[in-house]
Amino acid sequence: MTASGQELVGRTALVTGGTRGIGRAIAMELAAAGARVAVQGRSLAGAREVADTLASAGLHAGTFAADLARPAAAKRLAADVIATLPEIDVVVLFAGADVLTREPATWPFERKLAELLQVDVTATMILARALGRHLKQGGRGVVITCGWDQATVGMEGDSGELFAATKGAVMAFTRSLARSLGPEVQVNCVAPGWIKTAWGERASEPWQQRAVRESMLRRWGTPEDVAAVVRWLASPAAAFVTGQVLPVNGGFRRV
Repeated sequence: MTASGQELVGRTALVTGGTRGIGRAIAMELAAAGARVAVQGRSLAGAREVADTLASAGLHAGTFAADLARPAAAKRLAADVIATLPEIDVVVLFAGADVLTREPATWPFERKLAELLQVDVTATMILARALGRHLKQGGRGVVITCGWDQATVGMEGDSGELFAATKGAVMAFTRSLARSLGPEVQVNCVAPGWIKTAWGERASEPWQQRAVRESMLRRWGTPEDVAAVVRWLASPAAAFVTGQVLPVNGGFRRV
């Protein structure tokens, strides 16, 4: 955890997908800002390390197990969160289907699409609507979703088509939800670019070179780069920001 301000002291946050990668970095960053943080993962076992780290700092608000690939899971998760954490202030929805590594990488296009639509789009929308309305009833709150920087410009290949369609849907939904939940609740989307998570660690040399070449800052982004922007959006410093999609990509450049 970084040691700077405590701008989120007194706030309670939920981070879906908070057990690894970018989601884990976000959970740690919000805790560094003083928030009590609850995390969601596919299993309680997978969330244990993050929960233990948060608990050691006295900032663990809860752990929720939910497989968001299952159609009814998002609705149950929303109900569980509201019942357990009625005082929640910040909702960060970064759970996403991994169709790029391990066995899912071998799935046909149609199966990957179905998984991404269920986890990244449908579950995000259900959670954002239910938890966002709860925040609105409480008079304040922040909802942050996860998009993709190249959804607006396109990328060739199966992965480009899959993520442009699904993350583009999340980005468009976020803008509309901001209108539905304002003025009490701010709703924004963070759109990461080339961020070195599990796929990036294993990517071939041409992909490594492409990620660096397509950033004006000439490097891969890190989960911590994304987490820092989420922390800002969750803080009072971003009190006049809503309905926005913020790319976190080092300045994308098509070459």
